[in-house]
Amino acid sequence: MKFAGIALSAILALSAAVQPASAQLAVDAPAGTYKIDPTHASVHWKVSHLGLSNYTGRFVRFDATLTIDPAKPEAAKLEATVDPTSLRTDYPFADKKDFDKQLIEDAKWFNATVAKSMSFKSTSVKMTGPKTADVVGEISLLGVSKPLTLKATLNGGMKEQPFAKKPALGFSAVGTLKRSDFGMSYLVPNIGDEVQIIIEAEFLGS
Repeated sequence: MKFAGIALSAILALSAAVQPASAQLAVDAPAGTYKIDPTHASVHWKVSHLGLSNYTGRFVRFDATLTIDPAKPEAAKLEATVDPTSLRTDYPFADKKDFDKQLIEDAKWFNATVAKSMSFKSTSVKMTGPKTADVVGEISLLGVSKPLTLKATLNGGMKEQPFAKKPALGFSAVGTLKRSDFGMSYLVPNIGDEVQIIIEAEFLGS
């Protein structure tokens, strides 16, 4: 019994020693509300084209607000909106066809004359490493809301960004959704069902 008691004490002590410390971000940026810096941010997407290449596009008008305490990152909140009419593909024959307008307005695609916005709102944040996290939330597109997880990486943070003279945080993130979940099933599988979202974002505090 004495040996069992010693062994149990040793196991409990070892377990306590290896328990992870409370998640914190090692940055100088203070807690607060941060707004996206659109001059240093991008929202791109890519989708398979016939299994031969990944077709890419982007949105050029978007907004996002991040409320975060680097000492308690799992309590962070993120809200973002995207203007679907700001889609750009750099189609090379614009003099022959307005391909961007077709994707924006056609009911088989973004139908943006009816579905005028896209949005994401986080519901939880789970740290997966010292600088990585799963940002779980809900994306709304074409009148449908579905869960979406953004795998985010903290690139860095500053107490005062030297140009803006404000606190700053920078992140990269990726997420994947199925467009058929939102009713956009046109040309699946020739045009892939899975769409990857690629985000680069700098946020500025007040």
